[in-house]
Amino acid sequence: MAAPLIEGSIDIDASPEKVWAVISDLSRMGEWSPQCRKQIVRGGPVKVGTKTININRRGLLVWPTTATVVRYEPNKEIAYRINENNTVWSYTITPNGDGVRLTERREAPEGTTKVSQFLVDKVLGGEKDFEAELSRGIDDTLARIKTAVG
Repeated sequence: MAAPLIEGSIDIDASPEKVWAVISDLSRMGEWSPQCRKQIVRGGPVKVGTKTININRRGLLVWPTTATVVRYEPNKEIAYRINENNTVWSYTITPNGDGVRLTERREAPEGTTKVSQFLVDKVLGGEKDFEAELSRGIDDTLARIKTAVG
């Protein structure tokens, strides 16, 4: 069964508004994530209910997913559910002294779908290795977001 929570955090010397301006622009996800190479926002401005199409890549393997924004609180949090596996990915901004702490999470409190479990096991190297890769990817993503914030 998938880990219920994988997360990482980074301190950024910037205002919540400045960090929010970067993380709420979902079309830039491909700049940060080592796995989600492109996130296409469908429709108008991002809000709860906004849909995205995501293009993921790992080596030569490329696969699409779709997502729906499930939490959207400006300058605080954005979260979206991956429809194919029921995981929720989120970014939370917490004031921290003169800056903020940005936390990225992959939540799977009830596990993932049977199809996702099969693909992780048979195509992506198994749950343990894949989740370790996701954890490293979170750290890489947060570092890249910090650089983008400036």
